[in-house]
Amino acid sequence: MKLRDLGLYLAWLVAIVATAGSLYLSEVRHFVPCTLCWYQRIMMYPLVILLGIASFRNDRGIIAYTLPMSLLGLATATYHVLEQNIPGFGAPQLCQLGIPCSVKYINWLGFISIPVMSLTAFTLISLFLILAIGRNKLPVETKLA
Repeated sequence: MKLRDLGLYLAWLVAIVATAGSLYLSEVRHFVPCTLCWYQRIMMYPLVILLGIASFRNDRGIIAYTLPMSLLGLATATYHVLEQNIPGFGAPQLCQLGIPCSVKYINWLGFISIPVMSLTAFTLISLFLILAIGRNKLPVETKLA
């Protein structure tokens, strides 16, 4: 079995680990999510269910729906990483209420923060989904009337 054949399963596994980590940090460690963290959760949590069902059914058609979600999450995570690491970066009105998006609850090895972990997860999911496309092309209907 090739890595390409496992793309859906690997993407699902990454989504499970990322979701479990997110829930651990908020429910066990009691870290309050900022606005950008909530947006990333909105993109990540459904991937667990969608990719899980698709993995069991070996339904590569779901990639057309999950890849855009993953890429949107990747863009949000990238923005969040930049906001945390570049002073003055970002829209001031986005994270005014609640926890500021620039707060770093964790800083492992001097660079690993929660948004960096999210960025890594969305990057891996996107790469695994793109890899899975190569096995069977997505069904594209081309009807010319």
